Amino acid sequence: MRIVVTNCNTTQEMTEEIVRGARAAAGPGTAVLGLTPRWGPESAEGWLDSYLSAAAVIDLLRTYEGPPYDAVVMAGFGEHGREGVRELVDVPVVDITEAAAHLACLLGRRYGVVTTLERSCGQIEDSLELAGVGRNCAAVVGTGLGVLDLSDADRTEAAFLAAAERVREAGAEVLVLGCAGMTGLQRTVGEKLGLPVVDGVGAAVKLVESLVGLGLNTSRAGGYAKPVPKRRVWGARSD
Repeated sequence: MRIVVTNCNTTQEMTEEIVRGARAAAGPGTAVLGLTPRWGPESAEGWLDSYLSAAAVIDLLRTYEGPPYDAVVMAGFGEHGREGVRELVDVPVVDITEAAAHLACLLGRRYGVVTTLERSCGQIEDSLELAGVGRNCAAVVGTGLGVLDLSDADRTEAAFLAAAERVREAGAEVLVLGCAGMTGLQRTVGEKLGLPVVDGVGAAVKLVESLVGLGLNTSRAGGYAKPVPKRRVWGARSD
């Protein structure tokens, strides 16, 4: 089985970190291929970045010419584009936001999300509602760190733990890492917090492995039907 993992930004170092987390979660016989958009924001923080990112990821998959793949993991927490990708490709597509939330709901009655900047919280809340798992979310709390600040492990852990306490006080029984750049943090903070911590990248990898193993794919009866055939202009190219 081959899984394609799409980063939502153009920072190659972040793609490599996400791929390491995905491979750590993958089962024997699962190959993970990371893809970085050729254009778009260097980090996705806010509505403008998110919509640019969505178009860039869709364009990336639309023009993909590598080896065949069996599933797509979209590694952008709260970012747009998952519905469009489901229309575009003929394999299961799982977004790390919904994957983490669904697994968290199996571990406790209410979960909370710790993310990067506060400006991303509303966008994440909307994404969770659209995925049907918003009602179980106790809170979405920012650490105050930008996506590109997460490379500082000590600073990230301290900020995460402080934000996690606010989420716990709001009633969360399970914590979710609210950024793909936080992948791996669950191993260092889980015991300190005394709560289960779900990483969306690992959760999405295990879910797509299950979908492929069960022979399940995106329904074409309704909202995720293949795109209507028409001329579409993509930047300077057209087809």
